[in-house]
Amino acid sequence: MIVLLDIDGVMVSGASWKLPKILADGFADFNPKAVSNLQKIISTTKATIVLTTSHKSRFSGKEWGDIFKKRGINANIKKLHSNSALSQNRKEEILKWVQENANEELFVIIDDDKSLNALPKSIKEKLVLVSSLIGLNEDSARQAIDILNSSRLEEVH
Repeated sequence: MIVLLDIDGVMVSGASWKLPKILADGFADFNPKAVSNLQKIISTTKATIVLTTSHKSRFSGKEWGDIFKKRGINANIKKLHSNSALSQNRKEEILKWVQENANEELFVIIDDDKSLNALPKSIKEKLVLVSSLIGLNEDSARQAIDILNSSRLEEVH
């Protein structure tokens, strides 16, 4: 199971004009409720996190693992390959990931980017669109778990 995860607006929520607190590792602190809700998704589904954030190239996979661990999230962290040379937007990056991982049906996308509403229906059904002011809340976490669990049930049948 995979969680395609954005960070800004999902794990770091709040007003865009208000700068987030930056921790000693050089990255923003996560919203404590978002941390709790992401950990609930991980502990319930055993999902791996694949970062889709625009920050994904700032740190190595190991550094991202440390960043998440310091913020109270124990997970296997991976990241999408950076497509900056191709100047792809988030939607295009996700479409490319889905195409390259066609056998991976057990995934959910958690993001605040409204342009993802333009994803094809079969992929959009796996999208949990959160409010950037609120971030990953309990309802969004429950929706993500339901998507992963329903995908698992479809795979069995």
